[in-house]
Formats: sequence, structure tokens, C-alpha cells
Amino acid sequence: MEGESVETVFDPRGRVDAERVALAPRAAALQGLRLGILDNTKWNANRLLRKTAALLEAGHGIATVKYYKKESFSKVADPALVAEIAADNDIVLTAIGD
Repeated sequence: MEGESVETVFDPRGRVDAERVALAPRAAALQGLRLGILDNTKWNANRLLRKTAALLEAGHGIATVKYYKKESFSKVADPALVAEIAADNDIVLTAIGD
């Protein structure tokens, strides 16, 4: 219509294109498995992870627990650290802990 203004509206939903990655197979039982704990350095992550690891050791027979720490919660884990964790553990637990 003549004389009317046109408004442009921004759609904040955006769009994310990402490659689908299959989940790793889940362990049928935890007995005897090596558990890796990845602390992302958030305020309460370490506390949450340590308590959860203790419960898993006591209640499910986890064989060993090994702790790792990311440089910063705002950065991805170093690929060398990820490779080390994958090589040395059967299962891995991480959490945000805020």
C-alpha cells in the first residue's frame, strides 16, 4: 500500500548447522571399569564430581578413578587431554556444577 512503512523483524532463533555424531555405546555394568573424571573448573564441579565418583565406587564397584582438569570452563578441552582420557579410561564423567 502506498505510503505505508515496512518494518523488518529479526528472528532471534537463528539456525545451527551441526554434524550429527553418534553416542558412544553405554556400559552394561560399571563393575571393574576405569572411571575418568573431567573437571571443567566451574565453581562447584569438583565437589559434585568427587561425591558422584565416591558413590559410583562404593555402589557399583568402579575399579579406579582418575581425575583430569580442563584449562578453563569457557574453552574446549585440549585434544591431547581428550586423547589421554579416552586411552586411560573405560567411562568418563563430567559436569558443570553451577
